[in-house]
Amino acid sequence: MRVFVALDLPDDVADGLDALAGRLHTGRHVASDDMHLTLAFIEDAPLHALEELHMRLEMTTRPLPQLTLRGVDVFGSEHPRSVHVRVEGGAALSDLQSAVTRHVRRAGIALPRRRFVPHVTLARFAARMAPDDTARVGRFLSAHGDWTWPAFTAPSLSLYQSTLSADGPRYDLLERYGALEL
Repeated sequence: MRVFVALDLPDDVADGLDALAGRLHTGRHVASDDMHLTLAFIEDAPLHALEELHMRLEMTTRPLPQLTLRGVDVFGSEHPRSVHVRVEGGAALSDLQSAVTRHVRRAGIALPRRRFVPHVTLARFAARMAPDDTARVGRFLSAHGDWTWPAFTAPSLSLYQSTLSADGPRYDLLERYGALEL
């Protein structure tokens, strides 16, 4: 099963990000209900390993990190794959992401070793963009590259299933956890 562990966003933050994304006139926009901060993405996990991960996450309690949204950027330089907002959370966010990664691995799920880049995706693009769309992304970054949102605390950590379709991924909540102690 294709799943991810993510911090959820408060409704007002997701609405603010949706309004920002509305100023970008290209790409497939992420619906505000689907905006989140992914901590661990699992391409293919067996059900028994997901049950173990669920148990590990469920048995812990502690406050979730305070986050700040600061700056708009792209993944992919010559051919952008997506536009996102950068997330700052200091050591608390880094520690949480590391702990979630440990829980995933201890549940018997292999994760690729990647550098964690905290972000919330606003829009995704096709493999090759038309020059006009590339120019739109450039103008959007110039106009909104320094966009910020004041500090907030994520309301919960969740486990989602991600199902790919021709219209993009669909996310289904599998489990929601309150504050965590990792």
